[in-house]
Amino acid sequence: MALFYIKHITKYNYSGTVIDGANQIRLYPFNNEYQKVTSQRITINGSPNVNSYQDFFGNMVGTFMLVEPHNFLSIESDIEVITHPVQFPEDTATPENQWDLLDSLREDTQFIDYFKYITFDGTPEILDLIQSKDKTNISPYKLALEFCEFIYTNFKYIQGITNVDSKLDLVWELKAGVCQDFTNILLQMVRMAGIPARYVSGYICPSDSKTRGEGATHAWIEVYIPYYGWLGLDPTNNLIASEFHVKLAVGRNYKDCTPVKGVYKGSVTDSLFVKVHVSTTKTNGTIVISPTTDAEKSKAQIRNTEKNSYRQNLEFIQQQQQQQQ
Repeated sequence: MALFYIKHITKYNYSGTVIDGANQIRLYPFNNEYQKVTSQRITINGSPNVNSYQDFFGNMVGTFMLVEPHNFLSIESDIEVITHPVQFPEDTATPENQWDLLDSLREDTQFIDYFKYITFDGTPEILDLIQSKDKTNISPYKLALEFCEFIYTNFKYIQGITNVDSKLDLVWELKAGVCQDFTNILLQMVRMAGIPARYVSGYICPSDSKTRGEGATHAWIEVYIPYYGWLGLDPTNNLIASEFHVKLAVGRNYKDCTPVKGVYKGSVTDSLFVKVHVSTTKTNGTIVISPTTDAEKSKAQIRNTEKNSYRQNLEFIQQQQQQQQ
């Protein structure tokens, strides 16, 4: 059992005044056998009334309006959550039996969307990889683990090289990105293999091992394993989601799990600040939202330099390969 204190800050600053802001939040962690929220406080500027409901995927969703003129939107979520270790699948049924069971779910309304995949530049290679596997000898569970390790081994974790709108083609070409990119690739791989899978958003918490993705919302997938149920796989860290993963929302893709989204009236530009702080100790301190410092600017410049260097090296390798063909 583990106890975590999570503070999640989202702030939009607008260049001018806006009105009639209609917003939707998915910031409420699941309560299930593996995690229990003991307390949560959500603070929003203007103190609007937040109405909540459960969506089709089982996520708790909050909606609110900011009708009065405002030049920023601030949402702070303070969570206290207890998590428990995950029990792994026993995986004792024969592979043929398990694959047959998954095939029978393809027309089930609860699973049909989780089988659908999109085609992109990596599709032919992934299909070749899938066809090289003998499904009479490998279970859905073990195949999903192999695909998770494939991404961890073959893709580099580089922040700033992609964004939330980046296409799978770019991620596959660069063989690099962050947790959302790796999650999107793994989602397609397991679905193409005939395993239903869904996108998960949440937090990754401090552990004894080095993990990537802390300091922001994290992403991973859940695959449906016969005779077990939904199992989380984190390709960013090549892990089965454990007591160090706190689940916020699930869906077909990122759009179904977006922590904060909304619209407003006003012709302005906006800037976004997001910060997640996870601790095993309860503190009364606050996270200060301050203007970008010179040190942060330098870090941004370094990241941009690394990103450009990575792209240039990739282009050079591709040119060499083309010359050799």
